[in-house]
Amino acid sequence: MEPAAGSPATATFRFELQAQDPRTGARAGLLHTPHGVVETPVFMPVGTRATVKTMTQQDLLALGAQILLANAYHLYLRPGHELIDRAGGLHAFMGWPRPLLTDSGGYQIFSLAGMSQVCEEGVWFQAHLDGSSHLFSPERVMEIEHGLGADIIMALDECLPYPVPRQRAEASVDLTMRWAERCQQRHRELVGQRPHRPPPALFGIVQGSVYPDLRQRCARQLVGLGFPGYAVGGLAVGEPRAEMLAALGATLAELPAGTPRYLMGVGLPEDLVDTVGLGVDMFDCVVPTRNARNGTAFTRHGRVRLRNAALAESSAPLDPECSCLTCQNYSRAYLRHLFQVDEILGMHLATYHNLHFFLDLMRQMRQAILQGCFSAWRDAFRAQCPSV
Repeated sequence: MEPAAGSPATATFRFELQAQDPRTGARAGLLHTPHGVVETPVFMPVGTRATVKTMTQQDLLALGAQILLANAYHLYLRPGHELIDRAGGLHAFMGWPRPLLTDSGGYQIFSLAGMSQVCEEGVWFQAHLDGSSHLFSPERVMEIEHGLGADIIMALDECLPYPVPRQRAEASVDLTMRWAERCQQRHRELVGQRPHRPPPALFGIVQGSVYPDLRQRCARQLVGLGFPGYAVGGLAVGEPRAEMLAALGATLAELPAGTPRYLMGVGLPEDLVDTVGLGVDMFDCVVPTRNARNGTAFTRHGRVRLRNAALAESSAPLDPECSCLTCQNYSRAYLRHLFQVDEILGMHLATYHNLHFFLDLMRQMRQAILQGCFSAWRDAFRAQCPSV
């Protein structure tokens, strides 16, 4: 079931499929949102607390970032979604003119497992800041995300660890579906109550651990509810890569071609390439930014450890073929020095480079899809970067 044309949830949002590679499932498209058009496949830098760590919004614009991700749970705690709503929404608050996506807090069920308790009503979180208790129900999550005012918002889901017994995964799928219906109902009510802002697009999230048939069932049920886009959550949480790809492939086969497909939290370069080949349109991950802050840079010839003593006298850039500000102006020796003396500039320059690498990787894949040669491009990438 495709989302109804002209419905309140999709009046300002639509996905336009432009091309599909003839030998793979790779797709190129356009996401039309209230804050601009996003070219897919796309990588979304993660700005959990309304900031991509060490970067300014001007840096991100210069890099060509088209859409950023922020987190509803963390922004609810600080500074609060009501404050952001009064400031004119997240775009105005953080000074970002392009599209935004907010996650629902479902991943925190996994990442803050020791500080959360799931029940039918929702999830109780013990805040990591002061120990206070907060209920994230599907309805409350919709109120928070509408207050933040992103272009794309996510339904509340239960993200499980790996491994889990099949029976536990099946119960989680059922709970995620009930929450999805409640999110959809409250979302529709809020769209009618908040005519002063363009309505966000609400995506459903497919769960089911590594059980392909559970993933397929969850996907089919979500499609039956008619969301304008679908995410695949709960992967890359410790499972073998082969199981991740199998679960993802089974899921994508159930999703409609006319809606965007978002793989949540998966972000190693080789994973991006392989899952674009399966038909994924959208990605987010902390891999480029977190690795940069820890002194690891991604290049087309592999990773560079910036604290390595072998770089101490290297006048070469990180990647001589890279056009980013870091590679055009600074040597490996200088970057190593910055990390050795714990200068913030080192983290900034490494983050700038890594985000350039990831965003450029997506641009290259999109171009290859549009030209009908993605399969050949992927083979060349694998030969050059067997494990980036």
